Amino acid sequence: MNVLFVMVGGFLGSIARFSLGEWIQYGNGFPFGTLSINLIGCFILGWFLTYASRTEKVKLEISLLIGTGFIGSFTTFSTFSVETLQLFQNGFVGQAFLYILGSIVLGILLAYLGYRMALSRKDEAGEK
Repeated sequence: MNVLFVMVGGFLGSIARFSLGEWIQYGNGFPFGTLSINLIGCFILGWFLTYASRTEKVKLEISLLIGTGFIGSFTTFSTFSVETLQLFQNGFVGQAFLYILGSIVLGILLAYLGYRMALSRKDEAGEK
């Protein structure tokens, strides 16, 4: 049954990634869509996993649906890797390094901000 939760979350996450990627256009050959999607995913996952670990309200199935399924398919390391390679191949070395640095540094920062936001939330069940 857990596989079903991951599958449904993955289905919805991939549709969300595709839709948002279509909406956010590339600018000057820079992959803003993938960068934005991955950074949003870092923040949400940082918040969600921290919140889920602090409350009894989030069941394993919901964690699998949202964390593993939705966010796992919403974010995309493989597209980031291919787009980085394409930037290098097309001679956009500076943009490639900016993309790498921005993805890593901002991704970790946003995951941390999500984590901190979840820690600061006072829920009715009390803190763990």
